[in-house]
Amino acid sequence: MKELDSAIYDKYIKPTEKKRELSIGVEIEMPIVDLSGEPVEIETVLEVSENFRKHFGFTVQGRDDDGNINSISDNTNGDNLSFDCCYSNLELSMGIGSDLCEIHKRFKKLYTFLQGEFAKHGYTLTGMGINPNYAVNYNKPVPNERYRMLYHYLHSYRKYQFELDRRFHEFPEFGTFTSASQVQLDVDKDLLIDTINTFGLLEPYKSLLFANSYLPEYPDYLCVRNMLWERSMQGFNPHNVGMFSQKLGSIEELLEYIKSQSIYCTMRDGKYIDFRPVSVGEFFSCDKVRGEEFDGEKYKTVEFTPEKNDLQYLRTFKFEDLTFRGTIEYRSSCCQPIKDVMSVSALHTGLVGKLSELKALLEADKVIYGHGYSPLELQDMLSKTKLPDFIDTKSLKEQLINILDLAKAGLEARGKNEEHYLDVLFDRAHSLTNPAKQMLDGIKSGKTLKDYITEYSLV
Repeated sequence: MKELDSAIYDKYIKPTEKKRELSIGVEIEMPIVDLSGEPVEIETVLEVSENFRKHFGFTVQGRDDDGNINSISDNTNGDNLSFDCCYSNLELSMGIGSDLCEIHKRFKKLYTFLQGEFAKHGYTLTGMGINPNYAVNYNKPVPNERYRMLYHYLHSYRKYQFELDRRFHEFPEFGTFTSASQVQLDVDKDLLIDTINTFGLLEPYKSLLFANSYLPEYPDYLCVRNMLWERSMQGFNPHNVGMFSQKLGSIEELLEYIKSQSIYCTMRDGKYIDFRPVSVGEFFSCDKVRGEEFDGEKYKTVEFTPEKNDLQYLRTFKFEDLTFRGTIEYRSSCCQPIKDVMSVSALHTGLVGKLSELKALLEADKVIYGHGYSPLELQDMLSKTKLPDFIDTKSLKEQLINILDLAKAGLEARGKNEEHYLDVLFDRAHSLTNPAKQMLDGIKSGKTLKDYITEYSLV
């Protein structure tokens, strides 16, 4: 077990020991929408991505099993275009930088070209956390080892739905139509525990600001994405998803928490095997593990012996997800309207520079905390259409402004003129609104969903 502890430390903690200037990695997933209401055709998407590759001179990084390009990169700055889960969910991962304005400039250049190409086919990218045409799209995985395995694994919930004391939802293909705005920021080992704990307390407030994933089947939610993760096979072990269920007290506690997370897949001879989730600590004590592997035609049962390298296949989806890069990936925010696409990254970047002040503010919070609810419960409650009765809206607005003031001060201290990306969040805080609420209110007043698809696509 000491060998396992050492391996976990080397993967997750050791990279945070290196002192360095804050680097930022921005990832934007966006739905592709056929404005006629028809399903997105893969051939059209592939044609657009090939035109994009030729125009910008990107290099092929990955192909699917049919030979189609599904990942291309700029060798100079690291910008990448890929498809997350399926060919109707396009992701632009911007190469690591230190200036949000420069990252945004590159994003707009790539996005504008894509929009011009998609428009030729009556398609558009848009800034929503749920593909508005989810009910008509094919929602099939990219045909490669990773996404085929993931699709198969997520559909295996039916084996366990009567075994666990939890309810699974009926959208195992949710990864094909949900889109996120994610940011990775370097984290120092000395600040690691405070960063995880403090940003965990922030999550309910973020739900209010960034909710943008409305699904008619779950009308109580303005931000349904997180629930879809938590009530799927990804949440078979709650420690793999969402928020940390306890306040961490030390690096040692974090390491124990990681050992309590579950592995559900690995690779042998170039093929993925998925299996019943088993905690890291238990997995490496097993002599044999039984799983399923796709042989090219069907899934078959296989057995394998755990190996040290299997640790690289521990896949978690925490809101504050510690990575092997020495970064924390902040994963809980929906894709935002494109004109506000940098707001998620700006909030997090500003606040990490004011961590001690943010910690003091949230640990003394009496607006949402101190009413008998945990941060986990509050995050779910504040993701919904109706605010809890115990929350005073005037005090809520004031606390949101306090948080945003800290983020603004953090950005101003960087001296890169990034603070204007927070303007839209100040507007939302004053009105207690977010993109999903704005859309639903607008539709009630006579606007159409198509109006918002277009509005949220504007750069």
